[in-house]
Amino acid sequence: MSLREKFWEKYPFDKLTAGEWEALCDGCGKCCLNKLEDEDSGVVVFTRVACRLLDDETCRCSQYEIRRQFVPECIVLTPKTLPDVSYFMPYSCAYRRLHEGRGLADWHPLVSGDPESVHKAGISMQGQTVPEFEVPEEEWEHYLIEEQL
Repeated sequence: MSLREKFWEKYPFDKLTAGEWEALCDGCGKCCLNKLEDEDSGVVVFTRVACRLLDDETCRCSQYEIRRQFVPECIVLTPKTLPDVSYFMPYSCAYRRLHEGRGLADWHPLVSGDPESVHKAGISMQGQTVPEFEVPEEEWEHYLIEEQL
């Protein structure tokens, strides 16, 4: 996969190649966590309860290309959908950070050059999740996490 140098600083989302768009994902796994949203305030909180397709070791979707066949409600993030769903993404997410004009964090693999840097920095959910089938939805509130900024 050929990536243009510092493409995230030079081009708007709609001018990125498919490979560049995918490379923005830091591999933290947080977008694959089940979330709870307060109906009154709209505040979204993250749980350690992971989507059935999240690989807890790699923090990647185990069926990424066909994930919607298994999880129809999975959000497909695109430059068009990002403005509507960015509030639902983790604060540390590269897509959200760039959408909000905050740039990439120094632990992001595109900046560090190390695909493991997100795990080494303690940003990812590696080894910290529980599968959604093991926890009844009414108990998810017992698995809340505080997102690292």
